[in-house]
Amino acid sequence: MAKQNIYDNAIFYEGYKKIRDNNINANNLFEIPALFSMMPDLKNKRVLDLGCGFGEHCKRFVENGASKVVGIDISEKMLKVAKEENSDAKITYINMAMEDLAQMKEQFDVVVSSLAFHYVEDFSGVVESIYHILSDNGMFIFSQENPLCTCHTGGNRWTKDENGKKLYLNLANYGVEGERESVWFVDNVKKYHRTFSTIVNTLVETGFSIEKMIEPLPSDEILEKYPEYNDLFHKPDFLLIKMRKINFY
Repeated sequence: MAKQNIYDNAIFYEGYKKIRDNNINANNLFEIPALFSMMPDLKNKRVLDLGCGFGEHCKRFVENGASKVVGIDISEKMLKVAKEENSDAKITYINMAMEDLAQMKEQFDVVVSSLAFHYVEDFSGVVESIYHILSDNGMFIFSQENPLCTCHTGGNRWTKDENGKKLYLNLANYGVEGERESVWFVDNVKKYHRTFSTIVNTLVETGFSIEKMIEPLPSDEILEKYPEYNDLFHKPDFLLIKMRKINFY
């Protein structure tokens, strides 16, 4: 299985960092608030952050009471920033691909991943590894690009009127799963499309009980400030799932 490390591409990294440095972005307005709304009480919990990036979430987990946080990421560039800007005695950063998670021998109470799984080809393998390293009754929370986004195979995403207003999403090939290539700062960025049913069935068949799902939509307050996010009512950008490990014995 391929392991993609696009974030160590210098052009991609700089473009991505500019987006994240701007506080007015979809991550900050929608994905991050939804993710933390799903988090359990972290007091004295061991937390694993998959695809931890710059480590902001790891630092916040410690501030919220976690006794130990491990952040793994395949990108050395991202981890360098994490160690410089979000270090703490309770945080350990490891340069590792999620696909290699089975190498970890530790147990965790909570596993979290923010916007990383759509870059992973072997979703079922990673989910199985997560199940094994979670403690009994442990929690797994993740976000990814919404499947209505990952299914895109080229061409215009939107049908617009003569004034450029988005009328509706052009949806095609939703049922065709697998690799997609897109242009985002650089050519040939690989993402992997899976249907909602494949995602949910993989989680359930591995042994997780799904407790909540969120596809964040803009509030009236956000729309008043940023009316361009009205298009999320046609196509939510994100999918977040919260689940609990079930023991079969």
